[in-house]
Amino acid sequence: MKKSLLFIAVLSLASFAAPKKYNISLTAPAKAGVVELAPGSYKVQVDGDKVLFTDAKNKTVTVPVKVETQKAKFHETAVESSSKSGQEQIDAIDLGGTNTKVAISY
Repeated sequence: MKKSLLFIAVLSLASFAAPKKYNISLTAPAKAGVVELAPGSYKVQVDGDKVLFTDAKNKTVTVPVKVETQKAKFHETAVESSSKSGQEQIDAIDLGGTNTKVAISY
């Protein structure tokens, strides 16, 4: 009995330690750093000073970012973008449920 409780506790701790993934959708092609992302859904995961974008085919690209802490929590995950020379460019991603913003490094 003690072994099974210990195993459950370890699994519980492991799930808390796993990095959180956030979902975003792009309706048009967009640059994130030097990477061009196609329209579609992506899972976004922060790993230190970089963010990983994983598409529906499980292809992952890594982009350098600056992690910023804001005063208030974001209610939802949102992509901040702008248009540069006719090209959409991701400037930052606000991570829903946190006060973390990741600014894409250019």
